[in-house]
Amino acid sequence: MAGLQDLAQKLNVGVIGGGYAGMAAAVALAERGIPVTVFESARQLGGRARGVVHQDTQLDNGQHLLLGCYRQTLRLIEQVGGNLEQDFLRLPLQLDLHGEFSLRAPHLPAPLHLLIALLSAQGLPFGARLNAARFMLALRRMNFRLSCDMTVAELLAQHGQDAEPAQKLWEPLCIAALNTPIRKASARVLLNVLRDALNRSRADSDMLLPRVDFTALFPQRAASYVEERGGKVLTSCGVEAITPKDSGIELTTAEGTTIFSHVICAAPPVAAAKLLRSFAALENTVAQINGLEHQPIYTIYLRYPAHVTLPHPMIGLHRRFSQWLFDKGQIAGQHGLLAAVISAEGIHQELPQEQLAQKVIAELREEFGIAGQPEWFKVIAEKRATFCCAPNLQRPSQQTALPGLLLAGDYTAGDYPATLEGAVLSGLRCASLISA
Repeated sequence: MAGLQDLAQKLNVGVIGGGYAGMAAAVALAERGIPVTVFESARQLGGRARGVVHQDTQLDNGQHLLLGCYRQTLRLIEQVGGNLEQDFLRLPLQLDLHGEFSLRAPHLPAPLHLLIALLSAQGLPFGARLNAARFMLALRRMNFRLSCDMTVAELLAQHGQDAEPAQKLWEPLCIAALNTPIRKASARVLLNVLRDALNRSRADSDMLLPRVDFTALFPQRAASYVEERGGKVLTSCGVEAITPKDSGIELTTAEGTTIFSHVICAAPPVAAAKLLRSFAALENTVAQINGLEHQPIYTIYLRYPAHVTLPHPMIGLHRRFSQWLFDKGQIAGQHGLLAAVISAEGIHQELPQEQLAQKVIAELREEFGIAGQPEWFKVIAEKRATFCCAPNLQRPSQQTALPGLLLAGDYTAGDYPATLEGAVLSGLRCASLISA
């Protein structure tokens, strides 16, 4: 205990960015008694998973789905005061493409629950379902590991997964997990997700739909946790420069300068590259960040009368503009509020927002008989929502070549794609490197 106290007295950490990665690092440091100051340039915390308000209605900048295997994210939410039973609508694994395909996992131990779900799925011939089950068993025998990376499309072809199961099962799963089309997506990273979600315990495959906005879910609670332990969380306070000094690392904001023993840069990739590009020692790191291709996520919110509802809290569409639809009434009590999500690149990017919203409105009318126009709609386009999770992608390490400077973010090195769990794991890794 005395050693930890001595260590804490020598450390003072600055965290750039109050998203899930930065706040995870801040919570872990504060838990160890290490002084920490978080600098967030926006007015609210959360980064690319944050709450927004439109027409007096609480929304998110995008609809994020957590899985039961996101153990560190869920642990931290509880640590800072969350209640998983109250904060989430928890559903067993299900994949429902309206009128085209339906898969639901029974309450059985893993991986039996998945095998039964595949064999009993509706919308595929029995031969295709049997091949899908054999594919999962083959991946399990391989321990979900590949000797060399390849695209998901190539992996599916190797294992005899033809066009129909690819389009109705594997591609929706891949885009939901990696936000990258199967022709571009890393099979190795997808297998990491399948390994953790489908192969350990049945609860790991559960889908958790947040009932509260993403700023309130973790970052805001994390800020209170940090401040109660002597730390600081500053919003509307962006870092303008990083300067190494003999006594540590200096951060410059509009309010002045502060020197820290360590700095965790948990800013988005573009902002991080801008802050780091003047350091010769970080040339390779900046090149890796700049080399990342990005993928978009579009979320279209539609406010209908309160009686309008969908067949399920979450439901997919096949070969439509809308990929996933969320009924916020069933999820969070926001009756009549629907959200359509379009992940990864596609022709939707070429449409004006008004036209894209009208496409979604037409699909809701044709698929579910929802007549008339919504009271309002809001299109939120995150054009650089995630990195493109390509095979053999070289992602920057959390430990940089500059002593005392670390990187956090879902784009940094790790097993996971650009997910909340990936962001949280990177922040925890940085905190561990500092406290070690």
